[in-house]
Amino acid sequence: MMERSAPARLIWALGATQIIGYGTLYYAFSILAPDMAQELSVSVEHLFGLLSFALLLGAFLAPKAGIWADRYGAGRLMVTGSLAAALSLVAAAISPNVLTLGISLVAMEVASIFVLYGTAFAAIVQVGGAKAQKSITHLTLIAGFASTLFWPLTASLHAHLSWRAIYLIFALLNILVCLPIHVWVGKLSRAHAAEPLPKSALAEALSVSQVPPSGAGQTIFLIMLLAFCIEGFVLASILVHMVPMVAALGLGTAGLLVSTLFGPSQVASRLLNMIFGERLSQTTLAIIAAGLLVLALVVLRTTSPWVPGVVAFAILFGLGSGLASIVGGTLPLALFGRAGYGSRLGWVTAARQFSAAIAPFAFAMMMRSWGSNKQS
Repeated sequence: MMERSAPARLIWALGATQIIGYGTLYYAFSILAPDMAQELSVSVEHLFGLLSFALLLGAFLAPKAGIWADRYGAGRLMVTGSLAAALSLVAAAISPNVLTLGISLVAMEVASIFVLYGTAFAAIVQVGGAKAQKSITHLTLIAGFASTLFWPLTASLHAHLSWRAIYLIFALLNILVCLPIHVWVGKLSRAHAAEPLPKSALAEALSVSQVPPSGAGQTIFLIMLLAFCIEGFVLASILVHMVPMVAALGLGTAGLLVSTLFGPSQVASRLLNMIFGERLSQTTLAIIAAGLLVLALVVLRTTSPWVPGVVAFAILFGLGSGLASIVGGTLPLALFGRAGYGSRLGWVTAARQFSAAIAPFAFAMMMRSWGSNKQS
């Protein structure tokens, strides 16, 4: 019996929700944070500290969310996540003080666990079976436009609207666009869940008794988690601060333009992987992704504020980030198989998010210190 593949309409639909999810719950924050801090009479570093705390709490929930995705279906989980995302954005928009804003940020990051890549990948695997790796690549190719669209979109909206009004608009996007799509994904997932697994997949499912795996498999699993943990710190440090960091280099209006190169570079790396990636193992792809991130940081350190060097950094970092997003979904599938995939992906999400939790605050403090030194 041949396994099905995820339908194209599922990939495109989830791609739209990933763009909106990452854009509204993650990328917009760095653009809006300065005005939030000014209005609420706190430092920007304080706000990024709240974001770090929110990411940390989300990391603790990620393994449980993965178990729920396996047990109840990823699509049903995404419906709950869409509602939570919209409500948390509304709560942030009407927050009268920094305490309620902090609670709203926690709610936003918890909601993100249910609607972003981890749960979306699980939905694809539940529907797409053995051909899910290619479908995951296609999804990350579409979702790579999130930063390209939402950094300039948020900046443009902010030129005319307050951060509160923007968050209300983003809440509507989650309700009017993401929620109906996730309801449909839930129905599709339940329809496929009712179908019997192929014999090979059924045997695989029966052989898996623990997540994480035990024995030698556990050692490999822990090494993989450590690598994702380090990678998550680097990515979160740069991505949350990409626009203000590049602006701090003294590039003026060119800073935002340089930042927008990151998104197309992500898309380019995923497109190249879609065309040529079948010749590479997922472990090789993981090594290439990590190498590109390191190379990007070396280029930035040695060439800034030279504009071509900063451009090269944005492109290289985008290429590495694009591949890293793919590997986060495909490497656990390649190493450990389809059974228990949602639970394993929950641990991967937790590892990345746990390290990423301290990254925004730590990097904001580093940028503040570096900026002060530059001015003196």
